[in-house]
Amino acid sequence: MNNSFYENLGLKLDRAPKKLFVDAPLNTLVEQAIISGEGTLSKHGALRVETGKHTGRSAGDKYVVKSAKTEKSVWWDNSLNEMNADTFAKLKEKVVAHLNGDNDLYITHRSVGAHKEHNIGVRTITNRPQHSLFSKYLFRYPTNEFTDTDFTILHAPDLEIDPNEFGTKTGTVVTTCFDTNTTIIVGTWYAGEIKKSMFCVMNYVLPEKGVLPMHAGANRLENMDTSVFFGLSGTGKTTLSTDEGTYLIGDDEHGLSDEGLFNFEGGCYAKTYKLSKSGEPEIYKAASTFGAILENVILTEKTGEPDFYNNELTENGRCSYPLDFIEELEPSSQGKIPNHIFFLCADAFGVLPPIAKLTKEQAMFYFVLGYTAKVAGTEIGVKEPTATFSPCFGAPFMLRHPSEYAELLGKLLDKHDIKVWLVNTGWTGGPYGVGQRFPLNVTRSIIRTVQANTLNNVPCDKDPIFGFDVPQAVRNVPTSLLSPQSTWPDAKGYDDKAKELAISFHKQMEKFGEFYQQNIAGAPTFKG
Repeated sequence: MNNSFYENLGLKLDRAPKKLFVDAPLNTLVEQAIISGEGTLSKHGALRVETGKHTGRSAGDKYVVKSAKTEKSVWWDNSLNEMNADTFAKLKEKVVAHLNGDNDLYITHRSVGAHKEHNIGVRTITNRPQHSLFSKYLFRYPTNEFTDTDFTILHAPDLEIDPNEFGTKTGTVVTTCFDTNTTIIVGTWYAGEIKKSMFCVMNYVLPEKGVLPMHAGANRLENMDTSVFFGLSGTGKTTLSTDEGTYLIGDDEHGLSDEGLFNFEGGCYAKTYKLSKSGEPEIYKAASTFGAILENVILTEKTGEPDFYNNELTENGRCSYPLDFIEELEPSSQGKIPNHIFFLCADAFGVLPPIAKLTKEQAMFYFVLGYTAKVAGTEIGVKEPTATFSPCFGAPFMLRHPSEYAELLGKLLDKHDIKVWLVNTGWTGGPYGVGQRFPLNVTRSIIRTVQANTLNNVPCDKDPIFGFDVPQAVRNVPTSLLSPQSTWPDAKGYDDKAKELAISFHKQMEKFGEFYQQNIAGAPTFKG
């Protein structure tokens, strides 16, 4: 460990009578979390913790330091709060003082990016063992020696700042300074902020190198063919990329260059609500392994068994674990150029087909559109299906304008002849509350058929409203399911709802002005 770096940071390394833990092993961090009262063990040895009032990301509390470097390159319209350098320095001083308090301290030295050149070293400094363990899992072993280009995360979840003192919205802050390569996280115990802060960094840094950062899962087949799965929360990204019979490259964050795919992470952060042994055996097994972290999951009082169907704390319960907890794994965390890219959406209106083949223009359009739908009960006030859009299927983490990422995608599609597919993992036979969700086995069968390259040149029907090609037949899938019109009992009801959704797609993309006009050929045929 480079003591001079931490001394220059102002960090107190002599903790006596408390302790300093540097790159501590799994069992030590689990033990410390239990001793400190942060967690308990499940029946199977997973570390169960709670995150208090923050059971998800604090999207409104995200900041980037505005400077000559970031002023014109950051997509400030993306709900990003500005922070000046003086405020950041003042906050940094306060956080370091807090970490120097009467507590144990935990430091991990890791990296982000399974690529010799396209990776960033990251030091995580925290006073909480569970978060040190999380950083140990979700980040990777260091690839190179640490330099000035690497990042430091100062993590103080138990510190809530005074908003009046720092000009912030609340006492919770997640802020990054690209001039000092430092991220500060205070006022939230939700571990996902740690990994997503570095995902944002990669999303900012890699496009300048011609690499497309992706909020997507990836896997490979026995024959080494690879697939990429884009999708927002609840669309099946983790489930489908961790499918039996395939080898997981990663479930959430990847880079794609002319050389191929590479995972950013060293672990997984899977949703646990309604997790079952039969539905997602690999993830279920990982969650039942000693050392896994169960976040906001209720344990059955008598047995200590996780109750994955209990959403008393949140539906966003999570399990974090290292990649090697998965048996069917690509150990290099890399893969060749993907044969297929899947855009997953959970269409709660029930009007999109379970599979559609996209042209390059359509791929560009739907990539920036980033459509899925919220259903009743997922958020306060949501009483009926609501369209939601997240450009590039991960807007909160995209620090540059979506057109920059789309341009990179377009170049890769042209150069490598990658097939792109729109997959609806949502509803059929009517909207949410009337129809039913596509069974997981149907979606899996569709994905596997595409991966076998048997749908590349099959006869298709042109969807009259959305304009994309829908295969006329898919092996092991009832033909009636392929045409959403035929599954609705009310033909006019389908037509009205489909046209309403198509219009909403146009309205959303009109916000992107020039990009929308340049890619209008990929938009729904029906414009209203």
